[in-house]
Amino acid sequence: MSSVRKHEKDRFLTRPMTESTDQDDNPRPRTKKQIDDLLTQRQRMLVLLWQLSKFDADEIDGTMKEALDEFLEILVDYIASGHFGLYRRISEGKERRYPVVATAKEIYPRISQTTDVAMDFSDRYESADDSRLRTHLTEDLSTLGEEVTTRIELEDQLIIAMLGPDYTIPAVSP
Repeated sequence: MSSVRKHEKDRFLTRPMTESTDQDDNPRPRTKKQIDDLLTQRQRMLVLLWQLSKFDADEIDGTMKEALDEFLEILVDYIASGHFGLYRRISEGKERRYPVVATAKEIYPRISQTTDVAMDFSDRYESADDSRLRTHLTEDLSTLGEEVTTRIELEDQLIIAMLGPDYTIPAVSP
């Protein structure tokens, strides 16, 4: 046995079981990592959206403004993780699997609309005054929530196309 093959065999036999399982169960570890990162950002964003929706818009205080600032940061991170992670390979034409490309072509225009709504929300509330918060935040959060729901449904279609129907997308919980 050559020293290279022996080294590979030794590495295989001594690597942690979780490494072996992850690699054997998922032939696309980079894609799965990007999706896991997206899902983590999504969960954080949804928790903050839910918390923010519980504030009384008539009682603007520092706690509410801090929650809004944190939400805006996570919202932008979540949107970016999709565009610069999940969709990049597809948009650059590097994805070869037809079902993934077909799904992306079908859903991307609507995903793009949800991105626009989220970025408009972020721009509007990045330095919003108390008057804007009192008069528009509740309605704008509702609109954003509807768009985020649509985005999640579409992302889930793409995730299943990328990782297969056996991949279980974790349930969202506030």
